[in-house]
Amino acid sequence: MRTDALFKEKTVFSFEIFPPRRTAPVETIYHTLERLKGQRPDFISVTLGAGGTGNNLSTADIAQKIQEEQFLPSVAHLPAVNFSKNEVITILDELKQKKVENILALRGDILPDKEPKKDFVYANDLITFIHEQGKFNIIGACYPETHSDAASSVEDIQNLKRKVDAGTNQLITQLFFDNHYFYTFKEKCEIAGIDIPIQAGIMPVVNKKQIERMVKMSNVTLPTKFLKMMERYEHNPEAIRDAGIAYAINQIVDLVAQGADGIHLYTMNNPYVAQKIREATRSLFEA
Repeated sequence: MRTDALFKEKTVFSFEIFPPRRTAPVETIYHTLERLKGQRPDFISVTLGAGGTGNNLSTADIAQKIQEEQFLPSVAHLPAVNFSKNEVITILDELKQKKVENILALRGDILPDKEPKKDFVYANDLITFIHEQGKFNIIGACYPETHSDAASSVEDIQNLKRKVDAGTNQLITQLFFDNHYFYTFKEKCEIAGIDIPIQAGIMPVVNKKQIERMVKMSNVTLPTKFLKMMERYEHNPEAIRDAGIAYAINQIVDLVAQGADGIHLYTMNNPYVAQKIREATRSLFEA
């Protein structure tokens, strides 16, 4: 099932998971999926792995397993900088065989120790190519606080419009911790004529190291109340976990009440956290 069709019926709630590293057996993710069973998100997306270093075929395998065993639509991530045109064709053929219809097309992280492929410089290049190869539902990434490589928010919105015009059918935002950035971003999209569904990406923070790593990678802004929470509970693992869950729930309640098209929960493969958030907010998506 194409995930873009879901937005015609309801406010969408989805999970994101990631495959294990190459040194770990792929079966470890199936344990996570088993524990997530019963939460019934509207779809589950599968990344390529940390920093784009995972195995793309295991991503396709996991996406297939989600559809066959959990009877949910799945989304496979595909970063442009990691693959040549021939490699992308191979991956698309694999996804077609496994009946995975949804692709999150990204530029991907440019790593200092890994030479990027040259066929797709930007995400819109990859989106155009996928659009030409078959009837996939293409999902794009977007950045409420502006992409770190963009010269300005205006340039970032212009680049996003190129992705939409190239064939993107829905968008998922990078994580953020201040909903004001999301609402301002939505207004800019409307002005630019971007009228496809936009899901808000929410990451529950359960330890201080996690947020320090994410801030370094993503340049997200941390509100004062969030920093106070981290400072107050950083030495109490259970308290900071529960506070992080509560903070994410509060964000979601506000976003859904304000009419967000959907929520995409970055689970970090933590079934306990995902379950608590899903249980606390489930009725919001059924109203």
